[in-house]
Amino acid sequence: MQKKIMLMCSYILVAALASWITLGLTMNQKHVSKLEQLESLIEDRFIGETDSEALEDAASAAMVSATGDRWSYYIPAGKLENYVEQMTNAYVGVGITIQAQEDDSGFLILSVTSGGPAEEAGILAGDLLIRVEDQDVRGMDTKEVGNLVRGDQGTAVTMTVLRSGESMTLPVERRKVETVVARGEMLDKTTGLVTIENFDERCAEETIAAIETLLERGAQKLIFDVRNNPGGYADELVKVLDYLLPEGEVFHTVDYSGKEHIDYSDADCLDVPMAVLVNGNSYSAAEFFAAALQENEAAIVVGEKTVGKGYFQTTFPLNDGSAVSLSIGKYYTPKGENLAGVGVTPDKVVTVDEETAAAIYYNALTPEEDPQIQAALKELK
Repeated sequence: MQKKIMLMCSYILVAALASWITLGLTMNQKHVSKLEQLESLIEDRFIGETDSEALEDAASAAMVSATGDRWSYYIPAGKLENYVEQMTNAYVGVGITIQAQEDDSGFLILSVTSGGPAEEAGILAGDLLIRVEDQDVRGMDTKEVGNLVRGDQGTAVTMTVLRSGESMTLPVERRKVETVVARGEMLDKTTGLVTIENFDERCAEETIAAIETLLERGAQKLIFDVRNNPGGYADELVKVLDYLLPEGEVFHTVDYSGKEHIDYSDADCLDVPMAVLVNGNSYSAAEFFAAALQENEAAIVVGEKTVGKGYFQTTFPLNDGSAVSLSIGKYYTPKGENLAGVGVTPDKVVTVDEETAAAIYYNALTPEEDPQIQAALKELK
């Protein structure tokens, strides 16, 4: 009888201990977030191999995506340097733009940065890149080739190109290369074209310099090309609008807390006929540039309807070296219009087919072959 009582007591003690452990775990888990709990379970109990950094990156990206905002995004630590380079319009490299050939014969060098390392080494636009160092790049993708060409500033990379069927191997120094943000050219004796690649760093400086150079060369009318322009910084946009427009409101923002900020132009302005080229890849600051000129009746807008991005983002660094670009406010045109989901409708709609759009994107058309440039010229006449 005594033995049975002792056995029963032991069962009760085991059950009590199990309940206490379960209760303790439950109480502890109340002090951690669901994500921390899930990560802990995967690391402790999952039978397969896991990468904690990959888990956190995936969870972070999913969390931002779950906001439903297409303009907010997560930037992993490994990609933050490239992101910063893009925003500063500068990178460490050799100064070429390449395009894979469909027959895997190599990579066509579309452009060579003026004054850059590749130009100094003798590489020309139109050359066909076939080898980087000792690796044949034919059959690789563009990202793989870019990784081979990139390296530390001051080091050299050997590049082999084909030119008119002749192979030549050239050593090229890797250096900091500033990409061209805005450039100008004369289309005819009286009309200048200013192409603005983005509104990131140096946009205002280079855009205004391009305008003034064209005016000195006799331009009496201007066409601004912001097709395929992804936008950029509001302060760069405001500087350009201030240069172009008469006195008045040019840009208006409202942040998440309800704080408003309005930017104004002074009385000085550029009084010449103007047109702006836009398309479905004109984003953010590029759209508001076109809208501000359109609303002030300072320019006619030509091309295709823009994407409709009406939110602005701020990039916040995270403690593991990653970052998040988060929409924190809305911006408005001078007349108070928010373009989110609406975009800018051109005064003169000129659509192009996919092949022509791709040629415009890669700068593969001359102005005479570009139907939207020709339409803008016609409107200005």
